[in-house]
Amino acid sequence: MADAFDRLGYGTYKLAAGEECAAGVAHAIETGYRHVDTAQGYDNEASVGDGIDRSGVDRDDLFVATKLSTDNLSYDDAVETARASRDRLGVDSIDLLYVHWPINTYDPEETLPALDDLVDDGVIDRIGLSNFRPDQLDEAIDRLANDVFAHQVECHPLLQQERLREYAVEDDHWLVAYSPIARNRVADVGALQDVAAAHDATPAQVSLAWLLSKERVAPIPKAADFGHVEENWTARELDLTDDEIARIDAVDRGERIVDFEEAPWNRG
Repeated sequence: MADAFDRLGYGTYKLAAGEECAAGVAHAIETGYRHVDTAQGYDNEASVGDGIDRSGVDRDDLFVATKLSTDNLSYDDAVETARASRDRLGVDSIDLLYVHWPINTYDPEETLPALDDLVDDGVIDRIGLSNFRPDQLDEAIDRLANDVFAHQVECHPLLQQERLREYAVEDDHWLVAYSPIARNRVADVGALQDVAAAHDATPAQVSLAWLLSKERVAPIPKAADFGHVEENWTARELDLTDDEIARIDAVDRGERIVDFEEAPWNRG
């Protein structure tokens, strides 16, 4: 079980199973990343495991997270497929297992006890939720015997998720930010362009640095290009001023990258 949770993680969404994903994971680990995020729905868990093997870094020094697909949220399916994910990843236990979306087969009375039992059985070490509304978080936290370690949602300067970030601080869990550079839409935002120029950085790096400046926030940028992987990693070295942070705070447009009719926020 990995003890260290590295706030800047490596996302693997849309990394094709096989060489692209394995090489990307290996390179990210060699660059310095220790937190790797995947999902059953990405169909690349085995390739993530291959990349970990290729990196030569001890698995105990890595933090590996995956997510249950929305078709696998009944009690039996959650338990069975979590074990299969563990085997595909090649780990003794999964550091963090999320419910990917509280839709389709999600049932708090079945899904949440499965997560608790997976912890008790040593299949997973920590419980995560993803894309939950605040009221859904309330219900899950009340029902779970174990603490929620992380809530993963889209979060970037264009969609700042202030309410969910406050919830994370109040509940002492991590808000893990996916699409943290808004699929590079941040490159077209004047405030981020100006801050980037002042630091000889890119708007993407500034977006990541802004997220890292926030309490209990952990961004997980995805990148296939090795140069972008390394650029993202160096965002940790950017020290934004209070004025620069405030300027980016003012950008919030409520602009989602990931949105569809069945999404929880469209059903609340």
